[in-house]
Amino acid sequence: MYITYLKRMCLCLVLLLLLAVLYVNCSLKDETLDIQWEQWKIKYKKKYNDEEDYRRTIWEQNMYLIEVHNCEAEQGKHSYKLGMNYLTDMTSEEVAEKLTCLKPHRAKFSDFSRSRKCYLQSRGSTGPDWSTNRMTHIHQKKCSQDSKLPKSIDYRQTGLVTSVKNQGSCGACWVFSATGAIEGQLAKKTGRLLDLSAQNLLDCVDNNGCNGGHIIDAFEYVQKNGINSEEDYPYVIKKQSCRFNSSAIAAQCKGYRAIPEGDEYELAEALVEVGPLSVAIDSRNISIYTSGVYYNPQCDKDNPGHAVLLVGYGETAEGEKYWIVKNSWGDGWGEKGYIRIARNRENHCGIATDATYPLM
Repeated sequence: MYITYLKRMCLCLVLLLLLAVLYVNCSLKDETLDIQWEQWKIKYKKKYNDEEDYRRTIWEQNMYLIEVHNCEAEQGKHSYKLGMNYLTDMTSEEVAEKLTCLKPHRAKFSDFSRSRKCYLQSRGSTGPDWSTNRMTHIHQKKCSQDSKLPKSIDYRQTGLVTSVKNQGSCGACWVFSATGAIEGQLAKKTGRLLDLSAQNLLDCVDNNGCNGGHIIDAFEYVQKNGINSEEDYPYVIKKQSCRFNSSAIAAQCKGYRAIPEGDEYELAEALVEVGPLSVAIDSRNISIYTSGVYYNPQCDKDNPGHAVLLVGYGETAEGEKYWIVKNSWGDGWGEKGYIRIARNRENHCGIATDATYPLM
């Protein structure tokens, strides 16, 4: 056992040295990986013009980073693993720039004082609607922490979650998070699980389109206008002129509620009571995540920039608690399009920083 451990340690050190060499000499190319590079390009339909050498270098750096990380994970240093996917030829900075998209809303719900939550809820639980200055309901938290929540919940198993989507090269995560939350409420109300049109929101919401937006703006649009189905208004990976068909409304909201910032217990309570929730996370280092419970000390809870859908929570056999999050990077990423994020670890990655849901 000890000899095996030493061998793994030595392997990790060798991989770490190779990774360091690659980062120092960016022009260095490992010719022994030529076949794997060509196979990877074919698998993910990658074609390059002048930048192939640059992409190959990043791909190699990520490959060795994966090997080092997974070697350390086998020694118990990490609770998750990394793996090759279609994003392996991009830096984490490039992924953040192209695929994360959440823009700050006009006001933060954290301005709604935590110390007043229970007091206000006992008197109607109203708080400001930041976009219109009208009064709207904030999610009603049960002031007692004694209420029992189920040990786990997974709305993929109860028919409230549609298939994983792929936003492509458009920073449209905010529309996929919003449609996912509305789809869940529609299925809960009608018993019918229907794919709603992300393109409808991308084209018609007064926002930045592929350059980002906010989920609340999407909810407000659907409250005012309704939304078409994906079948009637399919996704095309770019913003176009609005083609909303008011005679083919598939769903409509009555409003939305926001969950006060940073409280994971309240987030879990809302998830159990309501269904799938729109949330945001810091996704800067998850592009090559492949499995396990993601806990990374570098993950920023104060600046989540990627909108996703919270569909459940659970606990591993070892007692590690996690959130189940649906991403919009396709089912070839992560755990078939999902990531498990550490739960009750001080709002890890900002999972409870910007959570909302539609009313239907």
